[in-house]
Amino acid sequence: MATEVRDNTALERFELTADGQPAGYIEYQDTGAERALVHTEIYPRFEGRGLANTLVQATLDASRAEGFSVLPLCAVVSHFVKTHPEYISLVPQRARELFGLPQ
Repeated sequence: MATEVRDNTALERFELTADGQPAGYIEYQDTGAERALVHTEIYPRFEGRGLANTLVQATLDASRAEGFSVLPLCAVVSHFVKTHPEYISLVPQRARELFGLPQ
């Protein structure tokens, strides 16, 4: 399955397509140097294929490349960061305890 993730800045969300079809999105809010990731949605017909991980990883990678730290307010994103320690550094030190991440 071919996937693509694009930043739709007008709607403040990263959008995932799978084989050219809309498959889900992550909503965000940028505040200065921080990007709050507030909601992840994978459309029902695409669930169970690991696409949430694809979407979260692409969103975190893009946020890092753009110089943002992230606040994983969405449970899906928070779980991903907890299970992929290479992304913990994206969460500001002061916020890690709040999200149950190592200091």
